[in-house]
Amino acid sequence: MNEQPGGHVLNLECRLEAPPEKVFRLLTEAAELAKWWGPAGFTLPSAEINLAPGGRYRFRMAPPDGEPFHLSGEFLEIDPPWHLVYTFNWEEPTPDDRETVADLVLAADGGGTRLALSQGPFLTKERLALHRDGWTESFEKLRTAAVAADQ
Repeated sequence: MNEQPGGHVLNLECRLEAPPEKVFRLLTEAAELAKWWGPAGFTLPSAEINLAPGGRYRFRMAPPDGEPFHLSGEFLEIDPPWHLVYTFNWEEPTPDDRETVADLVLAADGGGTRLALSQGPFLTKERLALHRDGWTESFEKLRTAAVAADQ
């Protein structure tokens, strides 16, 4: 985690037991995202994705208890299977939410993939912590999906 002027930036890494091509599909295809996106207990009932520079995406997320909510954004950079950059907006934001940029870098690591995430800047440490917790739990689900995808 790095703190930078004007905001807070989240940095996380994980290793996945699948090659970069399969991991990239898990990150960019609606049916694959539905297998892992969101913290523990959350589901992804719908995902609309136009995977092209300037293309948009919109996810409907459902918590274990409560009403579904949405996030959306625009793809800024796409370099399969190595790099993906997109904006990240909560459509029903809280007052301390603002648009962030998620930057995902994939690197071959033996027979698997090392995935590095940088996201920010966040307005508050609390929003950064919320995203750190969400991504950490999501990456656990992604590890499981990656093993299944590689079989």
